[in-house]
Amino acid sequence: MGSILPIHLFVRQYNDQMIKDQALLLELGRRLRAAREHAGQSVSQLARDAGLSRRHVTEAEAGRANPSILKLAQLAACLRIPLGELCDLGGVSRGERLALVGLRGAGKTSVGRALAKGLEAPFVELDQRVEDLAGVPLAELFDLQGQDAYHSYEAEALEALLAEGQRVVIATGGSIVSAEATYDRLRETCNTLWLRALPEDHLERVMGQGDQRPMRGRPRALEEMRAILAHRDPLYQLCDHAIDTSSVALDEVVGQSLAWFRARMGMGESAQRSEPDE
Repeated sequence: MGSILPIHLFVRQYNDQMIKDQALLLELGRRLRAAREHAGQSVSQLARDAGLSRRHVTEAEAGRANPSILKLAQLAACLRIPLGELCDLGGVSRGERLALVGLRGAGKTSVGRALAKGLEAPFVELDQRVEDLAGVPLAELFDLQGQDAYHSYEAEALEALLAEGQRVVIATGGSIVSAEATYDRLRETCNTLWLRALPEDHLERVMGQGDQRPMRGRPRALEEMRAILAHRDPLYQLCDHAIDTSSVALDEVVGQSLAWFRARMGMGESAQRSEPDE
């Protein structure tokens, strides 16, 4: 007889699946609304032509309805588009999500806030969402439950954030690249920008914020920082683009980031991926 899954794990898996399902429905709704607007049809007109209620179409566009494949086929026919344009959801759209990646001290928070202001988009620190889910500060979470628990909360926080919408600037935790599935999910659903800096700058910035933990009891902290960066460098390079933040003013970093992101959005989803700067 197979083992019984503990109730708290069952509930978490159920909630995780619900969040993923909601993300798919939101993407389906976005595609349906975009196709309708492109066709120049009103909600009422599309509903009438497809033989559906206006409320059903409205709910579907909002991601609150789960239309059957037959109803989707009716909608696609009325919009004169292939059914696959609505239903091929193997990869959820990145939308206008911009995720900042990099080691602690890269400038993700300061750059992220400025980018969000320039883009008129919400700014979210993923680690804050992790703390909200865990109910304790990050330091306590690591001390009490360890890194595996942190990454579990991190994955849950990311899925919940993805379900909230397609326009947001996200500052990720420095170790997200070490959680393979979560990092893959981030790169699948967000435009990713690596904020790159020298080890000395990472350490100096963290300490400049009044955090002495990197040096406390660790006389070789700088060497450790270099080793971490060397290990994670190939993973950070998987981002869509990279911008150096060492010896560069904040305004310039923000300006370069905005220019890249706006150009990328102008090129659309079919544009080729930018290679990180050398």
